[in-house]
Amino acid sequence: MAEDGRRLDPVDEVIVLTGFRPDLSFLSDIRLGLDERLQAPVELAPLIDPNVHSCGTVYPHGHHELAHPEQGIYLAGMKSYGRAPTFLAMTGYEQVRSVVAALAGDLDSADRVELVLPETGVCGGPGLFDTPDAEQTDAGGCCTAPAPQLVQITPASAAAGTGSGTCSGGGCGA
Repeated sequence: MAEDGRRLDPVDEVIVLTGFRPDLSFLSDIRLGLDERLQAPVELAPLIDPNVHSCGTVYPHGHHELAHPEQGIYLAGMKSYGRAPTFLAMTGYEQVRSVVAALAGDLDSADRVELVLPETGVCGGPGLFDTPDAEQTDAGGCCTAPAPQLVQITPASAAAGTGSGTCSGGGCGA
């Protein structure tokens, strides 16, 4: 729908991030140890498996879980989770802190877990995020559902004023 309420034909729905997976092609010449299902580091994969864990049940992890057979190579942040949809930015900060300490040779710091997640978790899991408890809603913070926001989608050629407004790329509803 356009901002003024008009229907934007021929687009009925826009579906994004389907089949999401990180692009690791630039690492094709490096020995990576990846779980074949999640495309995450083999030591990390069982800890983040979305069939077993939600983002609130993954304990903070660092250089040990992120290491690969190629010495000095780590995947950190969103790429480390492969296809698992439960990545938290706070966990990524802890990953990077640990990896940088390991690369600097400070293994005591690299092995130490410094991230403490709230006891309530930072997400509600399947279906619970949209309907938080009244207690959580009153408290605000990370456990409340965000207010709906209007998102305007304009094909790149229409936005630039260079064409008919049709889009030839993916994610444009074509």
